Amino acid sequence: MMEFRFTLSDEAATDRLGAVLAELLPDRTVVALVGPLGSGKTRLVQAVASAVGIPREDVTSPTFVVCQEYHGLRSIYHFDAFRIANEDEFRDLGPEEYFDEPALVFIEWADRIRNCLPEERLEIRIDPGVKKRQVILIPAGTEMESIANRVAEHMQ
Repeated sequence: MMEFRFTLSDEAATDRLGAVLAELLPDRTVVALVGPLGSGKTRLVQAVASAVGIPREDVTSPTFVVCQEYHGLRSIYHFDAFRIANEDEFRDLGPEEYFDEPALVFIEWADRIRNCLPEERLEIRIDPGVKKRQVILIPAGTEMESIANRVAEHMQ
């Protein structure tokens, strides 16, 4: 499996990654966000949202509501699987309906429901270093490989 690695040295770099993702990801892209508590998963969604005209402060972690919807120049569906007991519970939410919408879908804690995700997706792993975040893009599917490569090129 192909991987693309780079470092986010500050908040501006996170904003830049958000803008690049907003530009390059096509509608109906599912982004699986993986990383420990406090790694910057919600912060990355805020950066994407800001790039599509959604006020950053409107984007909050959907831990207690499971899914938040945001609408700007593009729509974003923001899931959090942290409190989901198992994959069956996630499937009961009907995520396929969201996956088919002309929007970007971000799922925090996606490693908890990996078997529920579409085959074509982009996984973003975030490792919070002491001062810098390490990011790994793991594309699943041919289209996502090309997009992940372009994202990584923009972030170099």
